[in-house]
Amino acid sequence: MYKVGSYVTRNKYNNDILFKIVEIKNNKAILRGVDLRLYADADIKDLKLSTINKDIEEIDLRNNLDIREYFYIPGTILHIDSDEDYLNRCLNFYKKEGIKCYGYKYSEKEYPNIINDLIKKHNPNIVVITGHDAFYKNKNIYKNSNYFIESVLNIKKINNNIIIVSGACQSNFEGLMKAGSSFASSPSRVNIHALDPAIIAVSIAKNECDKLIDLKETISKTKFGLDGFGGIEVFGIMHKGLPRKDKN
Repeated sequence: MYKVGSYVTRNKYNNDILFKIVEIKNNKAILRGVDLRLYADADIKDLKLSTINKDIEEIDLRNNLDIREYFYIPGTILHIDSDEDYLNRCLNFYKKEGIKCYGYKYSEKEYPNIINDLIKKHNPNIVVITGHDAFYKNKNIYKNSNYFIESVLNIKKINNNIIIVSGACQSNFEGLMKAGSSFASSPSRVNIHALDPAIIAVSIAKNECDKLIDLKETISKTKFGLDGFGGIEVFGIMHKGLPRKDKN
């Protein structure tokens, strides 16, 4: 009945989160969140088969741009992720939004060692450092936040002007912001949506370079708002030019 690749929910948690089975062993299923950047496990008997909506999320990131006369050049993004499925989902989102992005998959522990070489290679305006994380409240420790923090610190050593979007589910928001992130998760230590870091990055990339982004509006486009993401005011990256050759 259940197999690797099946979409399921957990009865124990009122079937609140949709998962994909990535491994089954000894009547235990290893689960990966479809929308939330979350791994879990469950007894097979606790699972309920479900379906997934294949439609791409409709997220309103439109700007009021004068496309009759001007052309626009949005920012470039470097996206580092530890999960191939989530990475591809974000890359498809960037493509849909017309944003140039370089995407790479590494494990979180590799991030600090590879991040600066990738920045030197691609010279992005925005860097997204995300993947998986967790906050173990009983021990007051984080699974991967230190790798994110170290990566941010390394970036700031070579380029203090890059806009950095960092963190994953339940990440150390205060530590990431102190290290130099422009936006980070997760102020309330909640799980975040797979696309949340990409939504923040695209919003900045498509905001004009002479205008500060609207913090509240930008963060409100993410799944859990200010519980999941916070940040500081930054100027957009997009440049406007003349003439628009395809206006007719």
